[in-house]
Amino acid sequence: MKLTIIGCSGSFPGPESPASCYLLSAEHEGRTWRIILDLGNGALGNLQQHTQLEDLDAICLSHLHPDHYMDLCGMHVAVRWRPGGWPGKHLPVYGPTDTDQRIANAYGLDPDPGMHPDFDFRVWQPRRPVVIGPFTITPVPVRHPIDEAYALRVEGPGDDGSTTVLTYSGDTDACEDLVEAARDADVFLCEAAFEDGRDDHLDGIHLNGARAGQMASQAGARRVLLTHIPVWTSQKVVLEKTKENYDGDLAVAVAGVTYDIS
Repeated sequence: MKLTIIGCSGSFPGPESPASCYLLSAEHEGRTWRIILDLGNGALGNLQQHTQLEDLDAICLSHLHPDHYMDLCGMHVAVRWRPGGWPGKHLPVYGPTDTDQRIANAYGLDPDPGMHPDFDFRVWQPRRPVVIGPFTITPVPVRHPIDEAYALRVEGPGDDGSTTVLTYSGDTDACEDLVEAARDADVFLCEAAFEDGRDDHLDGIHLNGARAGQMASQAGARRVLLTHIPVWTSQKVVLEKTKENYDGDLAVAVAGVTYDIS
C-alpha cells in the first residue's frame, strides 16, 4: 500500500500545499486500486499530477468542513461535463450524513437530484468496516466541533502479502476513540494544527504537537506523519513537542511525496 500526500495544509490551502487530500493505492486482482481520503479545497489540481480522475475507486471523507471536502464541486464538473461522457465508474463517495445535500447546497443545486447522477453517496456507520477492493476502511468517531467527524483506519496489503494499517486522524482533539483508531498502526497520519504554547487554551478542536505525540504513544503507532499544519503554525515547534511524547519514527507530511506502508 502506498500513500501519496496530495494536500496537507491545515484549514485552507497554503503556498506550498492544497488543503487535506491523501491518495492511497495498492495492487489487487491484477490492477491498481486508488482511493482518496478527503478532497479539500485546492486538492483537485494536484491530484491530477498523480492519477487520472477516472481511475479513482472511491472518495472517503472524514468530515464536512470545506478544507476536507469542497473540491467535490470541481470533481462534479469533471464528471458531469467531460466531453464524450465520463469514462470512469459511478464514483462512490463515503461520508457523514447529508454529504449529498451539503455539497449540492455548496454548488447551488437542487438536492434532488443534486450530484447523485455523478456520485454514489454512501453514509459512514460508526465502526462498521467498508471494503473497497484491497482496502478495508473503518470510520471511528472523534472529537471535533461538527456533527460527525471520523478518524479513518485503513487496512491494506503490504509488500509481503501481510496486512498493513494506515490511520488518518481527520480533524480531532485528543480522545480515546482516536487511540482506538490508531492502535498499532504502521503509519499514523495525524493532524497537529495547534501550536504548543500559543493555542493551549483551545479545547475540543485540534491537536497540538504534545497531544499528537501522546495519542501516538498510547496507540503504539509505529510511524507518525504530522499533517494539517496551517501556515501560521510552526512545524518546528509542533515537531519538537511531538518528540517529547513519542519516540518512534516521526516526520512532517510533505505534499507530493509518496510513502510506502509496509
